[in-house]
Amino acid sequence: MPFIVTEACIQCRYTDCVEVCPMDCFVAGPNFLVIDPEGCIDCSVCVPQCPVQAIVNAAEVPPDQADYVALNAQLAKAPGWQPIRRHEAPMAEHAHWAQVRAKRHLLLV
Repeated sequence: MPFIVTEACIQCRYTDCVEVCPMDCFVAGPNFLVIDPEGCIDCSVCVPQCPVQAIVNAAEVPPDQADYVALNAQLAKAPGWQPIRRHEAPMAEHAHWAQVRAKRHLLLV
């Protein structure tokens, strides 16, 4: 099972994970990252890099984040979402948003 990015990433978009991905599986949207499940080799090297613990194994995703499995696959192919292979600065006010848990309504697709 691939790894996925969950709600904690919204409005933060830390990219520490991107630099360590050996398969270049990350795709960036306006305020969120996803992992393309077609390329993920389940290596888990990205997991400890995320400062907000937003990356989880799709087989172990908490029930309240289960819809992010399909959402990662969908957004990885969405128009305007682009592969990201290099570290970028996090979003403005990322420190504030890193503390907020309910952010799904802020997701820009």
